Amino acid sequence: MHDSHDLFLLLFVGFFGAAVGSFLNVCIYRLPRYESVAWPGSHCPTCSHAIAWYDNIPILSYVALGGRCRQCGVRIPLQYPAVEILNAFGYVSLLGFFGFTWSTAVYLGLYSALLVVAGTDLSHKIIPNAITFPGIVLGLISAGTILPLGLVNGIIGLLVGGGILWLLAWASPYLFGKEGMGGGDIKLLAMIGAFLGWKPAVMTIMLGSFLGSVVGVTLIVSKVIKREDYIPFGPFLVCGALISLFFGQSLLDWYESLLTG
Repeated sequence: MHDSHDLFLLLFVGFFGAAVGSFLNVCIYRLPRYESVAWPGSHCPTCSHAIAWYDNIPILSYVALGGRCRQCGVRIPLQYPAVEILNAFGYVSLLGFFGFTWSTAVYLGLYSALLVVAGTDLSHKIIPNAITFPGIVLGLISAGTILPLGLVNGIIGLLVGGGILWLLAWASPYLFGKEGMGGGDIKLLAMIGAFLGWKPAVMTIMLGSFLGSVVGVTLIVSKVIKREDYIPFGPFLVCGALISLFFGQSLLDWYESLLTG
């Protein structure tokens, strides 16, 4: 009975995550265009036809429609079911990893915010202030009331995370002769630091830089992009933050064991 209850809970959380993912797609599409995410309702961007509720069921409607708009037949980007699946998977993973706690609820919100940031940076090369500014405030409030790290650690995380990237952005023209991090990346890492603390913020930079370097070199060597082409850094910071969230303490313990022999 206990196992069936747990399975039902995970299925419910997964469906809820997919439903939230449907809204995240709205945010990814509209926030870079400075459009309201509340009005008008869901509609096809091509023909503007309102999407009926039965065509807006996460994942299932995409499959049933064959990935096309019912009205005009235009192909629906694969991003839509992908974001729904990723958000559902993330919600189930967070619940399984951290348990049914208030901290988990905070991490669910952070995960969805990071997913929106990755989507907007990949599609429009924009990290919306509508995500990072409220995220910083909510991160500090959560750090002081719900999360185990505490308000002081959250403030230090904000300053260290945002400060490191700000210094890199300031020094980049002098060291490398070109602009470094964008303001969106700085605010994103400040938000991550507010939620997770200064050690995970530093780890996020290290992991994000490593992942970005590997992907960038691979794309250049395979001639998918040129050396001078711009690669958004936000998605790599998001990946680094999620690795830090799930495995940060384990990685820190492993690193400290190496130092102490």
